[in-house]
Amino acid sequence: MNQAIKEVLYSEEDIKKRVAEMGIRITKDYMDRDLMVIGILKGSVIFLSDLIRVINLPILMDFMSVSSYGTHSATTGEVRILKDLDFSVEGRDVLIVEDIVDTGTTLNYLMDSLSRRGANSVEIAAFLDKKEARTCDVKIRYVGYEVPNDFIVGYGLDYSESYRNLPYVASLKEEIYK
Repeated sequence: MNQAIKEVLYSEEDIKKRVAEMGIRITKDYMDRDLMVIGILKGSVIFLSDLIRVINLPILMDFMSVSSYGTHSATTGEVRILKDLDFSVEGRDVLIVEDIVDTGTTLNYLMDSLSRRGANSVEIAAFLDKKEARTCDVKIRYVGYEVPNDFIVGYGLDYSESYRNLPYVASLKEEIYK
């Protein structure tokens, strides 16, 4: 195991099983609807890739890059769109795919923004939910797992652009990020 890892929270096998369960539920919920899946870069890419392969529906996929962190490890509270969508959300049912939700600031902003752009509906699929860190009331329709208020890495989540490629989800030792 990597020296920086405090504890493995979810194994590669746990992740695969849970993503499959989420895909089945999303398929049922969006049957006969015009589903647009929006991945939030960069962290969601691995989860999004696995998830869309188990959603048994035609989908339109697009990406956004947003930041409320800047170069900090804590949110600044100000959300900036760094890369906007290539396709319109107007008249579509939108599913935002995110790696982790902590404060909820970014997703609260995105849900409002996409609704104002004319989406029929806007829901969230988050692989991880860090409820203890929440400062905004944001409803997450599909949640993989709840995690403690630790610094979480792996399966797309990073610390200073490292650890995204870990096949499991883990908490980072405090001395690494403090």
